[in-house]
Amino acid sequence: MKKIILTIAVFSCTFFFAQKSENYIEISYNSICCGTPSTAPVMNYINSFQGKKNKLEIYRQSRLGREGEFKLFIGTDALSKSKKTKFIKGLEAAINSQNKSRNENSDGIVDFNSQTLVKKEKLNTLNNLTIYKKENLK
Repeated sequence: MKKIILTIAVFSCTFFFAQKSENYIEISYNSICCGTPSTAPVMNYINSFQGKKNKLEIYRQSRLGREGEFKLFIGTDALSKSKKTKFIKGLEAAINSQNKSRNENSDGIVDFNSQTLVKKEKLNTLNNLTIYKKENLK
């Protein structure tokens, strides 16, 4: 039993100390009746913005509702002020485009408020938080 607790403690510490950013933006994927919208438009924008130089931390909080609702948290501390502004404007455009092209009767909605930042301390207290990888693109 002690070995299990010690193993969990080591992995938890590794996860939390691996986080480099202190500030994260939050994107919520909500469902109306038939599941959540795809992350493809947002992830395609992030991947094109990142290129090879800008690597952003992305975390996913899952199991927030019965239809698969989830949130993405993107660390922005690695970006300069001008790149951060450019990134957020492009992200807003990608999300607005996705929300405008959805079927309002069945497709879920993506919520994003660029003024709301989530601090690392708050992120550390969230349940069901995992590192978001490119393989998770849906």
